[in-house]
Amino acid sequence: MTEAPQVVEKNLMEQVKIDKVIVHICVGGNWERLQKAVRLLEQLTGQKPVIRKAKKTIKAFGISRKQPISAMVTLRKERAINFLRKALEAIDNKIKASSFDEHGNFAFGIKEHLAIPGVKYDPEIGIFGMDIIVSLCKPGVRVKYRRYNRTKVGKRGRVTKEEAINFIKEMFNVEVV
Repeated sequence: MTEAPQVVEKNLMEQVKIDKVIVHICVGGNWERLQKAVRLLEQLTGQKPVIRKAKKTIKAFGISRKQPISAMVTLRKERAINFLRKALEAIDNKIKASSFDEHGNFAFGIKEHLAIPGVKYDPEIGIFGMDIIVSLCKPGVRVKYRRYNRTKVGKRGRVTKEEAINFIKEMFNVEVV
């Protein structure tokens, strides 16, 4: 008697997903340039950016403590996935393996925002480079951040470097160098 082959389904709680995508532009102490970066982020993402301030004084860069120096946007769900697809096209769908950390997050930079498909040059704004940080998670990670009955996430509930690399290769067809 032969048995039917069993289909092994992956546990839903172990499937990796994108938690958030952070787009960050740092311009230093120039207020006019920071306002242009804010407008650019608003055009690219469709969300209002947050202005970030310096944590400490760095005289070599002309930055003083609590001075506005950068703008960032946090994207989630569909907006995050759509923007990430465009951003990966800007770097030819190649990411270094050293860009991944041990917790399943990765980051990369774009030298000119004009490399993103569908973006045209605006002389009023100029050209900006940006950092893109992607945070991956598994379902159930919410228990780590919730207010009531907060607990730790077990080893199987965390995203490893290998899982993150496999997820990006499969979902976005990215080559990890």
